[in-house]
Amino acid sequence: MGWFTRQKAPIATNGEKKMRVPEGLWTKCRNCNATIYTKEMEKNLNVCPRCDYHFRLSAKARLDLVLDPGSFTEFDKDLESVDFLEFQDSKSYRERIQAAMKKGDGKEAVICGEGMIDGTTVQIAVFDFSFMGGSMGSVVGEKITRLIERAGERRTPAIIFSSSGGARMQESIISLMQMAKTSAALARLRDAGLPYISVLTDPTTGGVTASFAMLGDIIMAEPKALIGFAGPRVIEQTIRQKLPEGFQRAEYLLEHGMVDVIVPRKELKHRLSQIVKMLFRAPSPGPVNASRT
Repeated sequence: MGWFTRQKAPIATNGEKKMRVPEGLWTKCRNCNATIYTKEMEKNLNVCPRCDYHFRLSAKARLDLVLDPGSFTEFDKDLESVDFLEFQDSKSYRERIQAAMKKGDGKEAVICGEGMIDGTTVQIAVFDFSFMGGSMGSVVGEKITRLIERAGERRTPAIIFSSSGGARMQESIISLMQMAKTSAALARLRDAGLPYISVLTDPTTGGVTASFAMLGDIIMAEPKALIGFAGPRVIEQTIRQKLPEGFQRAEYLLEHGMVDVIVPRKELKHRLSQIVKMLFRAPSPGPVNASRT
């Protein structure tokens, strides 16, 4: 009966190296729980090849996805938020901004600029959710407003990819006023007869939803994106009722007329190109004031 007391040899002794799996080699799908090779996921545009779940994209990856290579020029990239209220919770607002800058793609929660989609020039903004949850403060509102005004001045379409937790509480009423500011700019763009396309990605909530995100001439969404004002958990606690299955997801909003179309990520650039060309006719080249000659 010696095998009862026999001890197993360790997998690795102190003098041996343990085999380690490199970090980031595998990704677990949040929807179907499949374990997927990360490089396979990246080749599939961060979409699960098993269940088609759309993972979030960084702002720069989004720009690379939809714009013609080498066509993007960024504007207003040096604008930074100011802690004018000297807001502090567990950290100061300034500390949170600095930490977000190190983690995100830029100095704020949105990247704005000009690029081309299949040869058509557009003004485009893409939110970076990794920067304080894509929250909208004074700088985000200013950059979005400038983008819309630039579309009017240059006679180009405007496209905004939203991904936000809403207004930034550290800036109080200054953050909330960006809702009216951006909406007013879009009203002027519409009066000028220029198209605005809003693309809703996961998640689009709060003050962003309550302003420019839902004011597009065409409102597109990615599959299963969370879209709403307050989150489902907050609503359930407030009304003390269970919400319908899929409530506030893109498919639910499409069914109820709040979204025009849901577009898988692989088709996004092609569909944007189609819609831009359908809604917008670029000015034909020719001499200035040719009609007077």
